[in-house]
Amino acid sequence: MVHVSVRAEDFDVGGEYRRLCADAPGAGAVITFSGLVRDYYDPGDGERVRELRLEHYPGMTEKSIREIIARAESRWNLLAVRVIHRVGTLRPGDRIVFAGVAAHHRGEAFAAADFIMDYLKSEAPFWKKQFTESGGEWIATRHSDAKSLERWRETAD
Repeated sequence: MVHVSVRAEDFDVGGEYRRLCADAPGAGAVITFSGLVRDYYDPGDGERVRELRLEHYPGMTEKSIREIIARAESRWNLLAVRVIHRVGTLRPGDRIVFAGVAAHHRGEAFAAADFIMDYLKSEAPFWKKQFTESGGEWIATRHSDAKSLERWRETAD
């Protein structure tokens, strides 16, 4: 079972975990990741983030996330996947993403969750604009995020 949600509303991590478990009877492993808005995009620049605005193209974003999940499912035997990504105006400490994977074994659950997050960070069509005391600026994909994809491409079947 796959569940994808792109929304402005916050989510309850515990509730999402329980739904993931209910979607995957017989699972031996459930891995969840919850990402938060950081107060510094780049800790070395000294600019504290006041808010982050995320935009997306409805329909296209969900389709892209489903394609990422399908790629993960083609590599690992997954029982259920839940991905929630927030859009709109968020502040440091706000939850921004939830990725949960249920599988028979922990190795495939860990790997699939990591794979999904790496691709979400680099390929899902979200546009992020951060606001600091200096004003606002659009955020590009980080080199480190793009580099994380290399290991998955190197190990592709």
